[in-house]
Amino acid sequence: MVALPALSQQAPETPPTQPQVKVNMLNVCTPSAEEQKEIAAALARVPKQPLFGPDFEISHGSSTLTDSPNFLQPGHNTETSGDPSVARYVRIRREFAVQALFASVQYSFSNDGQNMIETLVLHVRDPKDLIQVSMEDTASAISSAESMVVANTPASRIRLERFGKSSIALARCNGSENGPAPDQSAYEPLFHSASEVLANYRQLLGVRHTVPAELAQIPTAEKAAVKPKTAPAAKREEKK
Repeated sequence: MVALPALSQQAPETPPTQPQVKVNMLNVCTPSAEEQKEIAAALARVPKQPLFGPDFEISHGSSTLTDSPNFLQPGHNTETSGDPSVARYVRIRREFAVQALFASVQYSFSNDGQNMIETLVLHVRDPKDLIQVSMEDTASAISSAESMVVANTPASRIRLERFGKSSIALARCNGSENGPAPDQSAYEPLFHSASEVLANYRQLLGVRHTVPAELAQIPTAEKAAVKPKTAPAAKREEKK
């Protein structure tokens, strides 16, 4: 009897499992009817005559930007360049005094030399479904920050951050090489409501006076490059 060698069969190697990546794409140009209702409901709940508490915060500074500062990238029409730019900013934050839906409001103004951006964010006190509401406007043809804050630039972006759900957003969208701009006439009431909220809180937070005054305290690149002259050290008389 001839002994045959045992044949061993190996199971085919299974490729390592890759983690699934879930990407949520925001339809910022044409949100659904249900999403429009949620945006309208959130804007309607923003208090028009809020009672502010005694606590507040005003800050200013500068930051280096490597990406577009817009919180809604699709559909934006700001001018950007590949080189990092430096943006000067001012932030104003106030707390609401009563137990309302929102706990605080923060306004920010940013100027990178090409674009000026105003952003208003209202934070919900007890987030169960809604976390925060954001509104933004942008201008690139206005000459100064003083002109920007008094111009009541209309809102061009609205965003709702929701708890445990994807965000809802609406933004002004321009045409591209692939096609014309979408028809956004149905969303004009939402943009109008957001613009009214922005205009109201510019006045409530004293933006017209605070922003220019705070920006004036931030040294520009030219001022930072000039070093103050130091007086020469006095020579000591040597005793002979």
